[in-house]
Amino acid sequence: MESIERQIREKLDRIETEYDVKILHCIESGSRAWGFASPDSDFDVRFFYVHKPEFYLRLDRSSDVINYELNDVFDINGWDLQKALRLLYKSNPTIFEWNNSPIVYRTTPQWQRVQSVIDEYFLSKSGLYHYLSMAKSNYKEYLKGDTVRLKKYFYVIRPVLACLWILEKNSPPPMLFSELVSAELDKSLMPYIDYLFELKTNSPESEYGKKIPEINSYLDLKIKEISSKISETDVRTEKNWDNLNRLFLEILRTT
Repeated sequence: MESIERQIREKLDRIETEYDVKILHCIESGSRAWGFASPDSDFDVRFFYVHKPEFYLRLDRSSDVINYELNDVFDINGWDLQKALRLLYKSNPTIFEWNNSPIVYRTTPQWQRVQSVIDEYFLSKSGLYHYLSMAKSNYKEYLKGDTVRLKKYFYVIRPVLACLWILEKNSPPPMLFSELVSAELDKSLMPYIDYLFELKTNSPESEYGKKIPEINSYLDLKIKEISSKISETDVRTEKNWDNLNRLFLEILRTT
């Protein structure tokens, strides 16, 4: 792992040089950050970056993402700060996910300024629709047959628990699966989760097996419950762009 982290840091240095940007915050996303990586899981490296001020004064449109590497080991891409702040205004759940990752490869004082305001822009309804859609699509695609890809249970259980967290706490859910389980999961399901966790972390991604009726019944119940409660959650309280505009200019001046 130390060798991998060193490679990631070296790649970040190369990205800054090749693209003439400053990386503000870089984290691990996906199963490693969620806490249930398989032996063959790749490294989902995500970052926020900023250009020099004159870049944002160009008349021609330029890309606001950097797709740097995609192979069996690394999946590395990042978002421009301007894109990130616009999405934050819309309460895009990915922004909160990346900000809450427990695995941080690089950060800066500038990103700490973003962190000081980020939760002010969280909207429960946006998060609920995001995670509920994720749960439903993965459930339909992977867990409806008699034989299922057992590891895909995590990709339905986690977003369901994230929804329950939002409904209870009205805040961005944590990345770590263990935190969501501790806070939100019915304890009677823990033996099945322990079995799946052992399977997920010690065998390749493509493991198949018989579906687990107890978990399927739980998911059916909770997906219906969450769907019925979304309409009761918050509506948009209009945020002022001024704070984000000031923050953007402040970061440009200090990088």
